[in-house]
Amino acid sequence: MSKSISIFDTTLRDGTQGEGISLSADDKLKIAKKLDDLGVHYIEGGIPGSNNKDIEFFKRVKELHLNAKITAFGSTRRKNSLAENDDNLKRMIDAGVPAATLVGKSWDFHVHTALQTTLEENLAMIGDSISYLKRKGLEVIFDAEHFFDGYKNNPEYAAAVLSKAQEAGADWLVMCDTNGGTLPFEIHEIVTALAGQLPGANLGIHTHNDCELAVANTLSAIGAGARQVQGTINGYGERCGNANLCSIIPTLQLKMGYHCIPGDSLPQLTNTARYISEVANVNLPVNQPYVGNAAFAHKGGIHVSAIMRDSRTYEHIAPELVGNKQRVLVSELAGQSNVLSKAQDMGLNLDPSSEQARRVIEKIKMMEHQGYQFEGADASLELLLREATGEMNETFTFESFKMLVEKTAEHPVVSEAFVKLKVGNENLYTAAEGNGPVNALDNALRKALQTYFPQLKEMHLSDYKVRVIDEQDQTAAKVRVLIESKNFTDTWSTVGVSSNVIEASWEALVDSMRYALLNQLSLENKQSGSTEPRGLVNH
Repeated sequence: MSKSISIFDTTLRDGTQGEGISLSADDKLKIAKKLDDLGVHYIEGGIPGSNNKDIEFFKRVKELHLNAKITAFGSTRRKNSLAENDDNLKRMIDAGVPAATLVGKSWDFHVHTALQTTLEENLAMIGDSISYLKRKGLEVIFDAEHFFDGYKNNPEYAAAVLSKAQEAGADWLVMCDTNGGTLPFEIHEIVTALAGQLPGANLGIHTHNDCELAVANTLSAIGAGARQVQGTINGYGERCGNANLCSIIPTLQLKMGYHCIPGDSLPQLTNTARYISEVANVNLPVNQPYVGNAAFAHKGGIHVSAIMRDSRTYEHIAPELVGNKQRVLVSELAGQSNVLSKAQDMGLNLDPSSEQARRVIEKIKMMEHQGYQFEGADASLELLLREATGEMNETFTFESFKMLVEKTAEHPVVSEAFVKLKVGNENLYTAAEGNGPVNALDNALRKALQTYFPQLKEMHLSDYKVRVIDEQDQTAAKVRVLIESKNFTDTWSTVGVSSNVIEASWEALVDSMRYALLNQLSLENKQSGSTEPRGLVNH
């Protein structure tokens, strides 16, 4: 039995049916290129002619010269008609793609209720449509919609649908759990039965996640003989989503001995998942298996102590295999091992037996009790550790800030910030307007510092989150602000806490710039060969 699995990605078609996901033609082309780099075999682009975005995609994707087969999606011909006269089938051919995904009914209930036709006519629709596409030179992937519900209701008819598709020349027979309600043991039993009834057929599996079993159901089908997996990156899709290829591919390849994508492409998986989440403008769940930011994160002190000796104690695979990395979280649950591990990653000399180490651990725990969280704010944590070890060379000193927010009946809100700083021996006082208080503070701070630190022009805020800590205090509650910042090469996050949202934002904002300057000064020191921070010598 072959150990190779065909990976069929439908992020650009089925994935876009997920709530909150809308991709432009440019977005779809970017994602297609990323999927091709990963090494998937099929990329389902959409429904030709259904909308302007898909029309543009199929026209422009040819210019990318991808290795993956671009696939057009459509349904069987209409009842009581001819395949040659069906506009949907013609558009699939005119798309100029090498492969077509043809969906047809396999549940007798749907044939009678949705199509309102006979079981015999549905079989004819499937056979005629596949034969027509094959005559036009296309590879045909037949998706048997609602197959498992249909099989459980009428196994003879569901099997007859696949037999008809096979006779008509379909290259793949894909069994779909369209409603996502089938269980893994049922999948295994049914696929095993069909593999015995259809010798020589190339079987595939397409599952949905309504019972959070899409990945498990897919693996069950592969174990029973299916050899094509249909799914989406990050599990995007209608209702609860489709089978998540980011979990399926590494599980099949690293744990079950199947070959899905080139081995040297597997470390691109995390980057691919995160890139596509950015293009789709959907936050990647931190706890997503394999590729999530917390997939290999460790918080409990005993765990961290163990992984420092051997990562296999609490990691099921080496995170580098899928392009992810191990993270040690520092929190009120942290022991000495967590802090020492973080300090080691930063190249800091922190003696585990020292009073210094004990004090910094106590400080972190005290701050977390006040509402700080350093798990998602590594930059603020690094600044804290550098301060504790005396390896922090401050580039500027904060003196004060003032805010003016004015609203008149005829005009929108105007926010203006006034900032007083000290850089070296110079006192600076600047003012700037902005789109809201935080933006005004950001603009005023940059205005003051960019003369001395022009590298701040390359940095920008990419995300801003506010979380109420003590809800029972209502409008007087403390808030936690998380700010994510980026430059051309790095992303970092900082945190601030206060009962005043502007003060919490200021704290996180200042930390973001301190960290940007810390990295820049470290780089300059390395390039100059100096072991001492350069600070403001050249300004």
